[in-house]
Amino acid sequence: MAVLCCATSAYPTHTLRVTSSKVSVCSSSRVSVPQLHHSDSPFVPEVNKAVDSLSKEFREVDNLVARNTARVLRAFQRVKVGSHHFGGSTGYGHEEAGGREALDQAFAEIVGAESAIVRSQFFSGTHAITCALFAFLRPGDELLAIAGAPYDTLEEVIGKRDSGGLGSLKDFGVEYREVPLAEDGGLDWDALKTSIRPHTKCALIQRSCGYSWRRSLSVTEIGRAINIIKTQNPGCMVMVDNCYGEFVDDIEPPMVGADLIAGSLIKNPGGTIAPCGGYVAGRKRWVEAAASRLSAPGLGVDCGSTPGDIMRTLFQGLFLSPQMVGEAIKGSFLIAEVMAAKGYKVQPLCRIKRHDTVQAVQLGNRERLLSFCEAVQRSSPVSSFIRPVAGATAGYASEVIFADGTFIDGSTSELSCDGPLREPFSVFCQGGTHWTQWGLVLGEVLKSL
Repeated sequence: MAVLCCATSAYPTHTLRVTSSKVSVCSSSRVSVPQLHHSDSPFVPEVNKAVDSLSKEFREVDNLVARNTARVLRAFQRVKVGSHHFGGSTGYGHEEAGGREALDQAFAEIVGAESAIVRSQFFSGTHAITCALFAFLRPGDELLAIAGAPYDTLEEVIGKRDSGGLGSLKDFGVEYREVPLAEDGGLDWDALKTSIRPHTKCALIQRSCGYSWRRSLSVTEIGRAINIIKTQNPGCMVMVDNCYGEFVDDIEPPMVGADLIAGSLIKNPGGTIAPCGGYVAGRKRWVEAAASRLSAPGLGVDCGSTPGDIMRTLFQGLFLSPQMVGEAIKGSFLIAEVMAAKGYKVQPLCRIKRHDTVQAVQLGNRERLLSFCEAVQRSSPVSSFIRPVAGATAGYASEVIFADGTFIDGSTSELSCDGPLREPFSVFCQGGTHWTQWGLVLGEVLKSL
C-alpha cells in the first residue's frame, strides 16, 4: 500500500521539490498529482534567507504559545465559562448573566492577580493606566517613573506636558520625577536603590519601550525592581504599564509583586478580535479604586453593560491571545533579521528573547520613515489604497505617522507600524495575525527603501 503525504513542516524551508511530474497511488483508480514546487516561495530572497535561519526561534515561540494557552485554558475551565456568559447586557448592566464576573475572574487568574476589571468602557490603554494611577495617588503624593520617560500619551495625564487644566495629576497636586535609563538602555539599578522617598506613593514601570530606543523589560527585571522599591518604602505602590507585554513570557507582573497592571484589549490580550476595551488587574483594593475612577465611587465593578456580540469577542480574543502574540513575536524576529541584514539598527537585536511585541528599526531620516509606513499600508487588507500622512494626533507631542490597515481601528495587534517624526526616525512595528504577513510586507518595504 502506498501513502501520499502532503503535510509540510510548521517551520518552512525552501529546498523541497517534487522532481517527478506525476505521482501514482495504488487504489481502485489511478490518481495523478501535478508537479509541486515547494521552492517557489512568495517571499523575496532576503525574507527566505531570514526564515531559514529562524527555525530554532520559531520553535521556542511555539512552546511559549503552548504553555500560555494551557494557562488560559485552565482559567476558563476553572471559572466554568459557558455560552450563557456571552449574552451581554444593556442599561446599567444589573441583569448581566455572569459573563462580566467570569471574564474578570479568568483574567485575574491568568495574570496571577487577586482581582481584575476587564471592560469595553476603557477607551484605550492610556485610559486604563490613568484609572490605575488615580487609584493610588492623592494630593501631595509623588509619582516616580523608574524606566525613564513614559509613553507620549501619558505626558498630559501626568502633567509633564500641559493639559490645559483638564485634570492631570499635576493639576491635583501630585508631584512627578523620573529615573533616567542607564547607558545600556536598561534600568539604572544603582540610581533606583536610592530613588524612593517617604512620600513616593507610586512607582510607574513601563514594560514596553514605547517610543524610546531602549530594551523592553522582562518580568524578572520588573520583579527585581519591585523588591528594590519595596525595600526602601513598603508603602510605595507599583503600577506596571503592561501594554504589548501580555503573554510574551510565562509569567506576568502581578506574579512578581506588582500592585496593579493595566493595558488595552486592542493589543495583546484581545487576540486581534476584541473590538475595544482595556483592563486593570492586581490587588483587589486597588482594582476597586481604579473601577471607581472608571465609573464613580460606590458603583464598584458590578455595573456597566456590554452588548453580547462584544462580550463573546472579549472571551474568545483572550483565549486566542497566546497564539496571536506568538505570531507577533515571530514577526518581530523576522523584521529584525531582515532589516539588520540591510544595515539598519534594530531594537531588540536579532534572535534575542523578546519581552514585548514591538520591533523598532532606526531608519535615520524622515523620508525612509514615511516610505516604510506607506509600504506597510499598501500591504494591508484594509485601506490599502490610502496613503498615510504624518500629522498631529491627540496625546502625542510630535507629529506621528501611523500605518494600520486593520479591521479594528487602532488594533496594533493585527499588524501595524508607526513612529514619531523626530530623530532618530525610528519605526515601531507591532502585531501580525501570522508571521507570513510580515514576510509579505517586508518584500514591499524593501522595494520602497
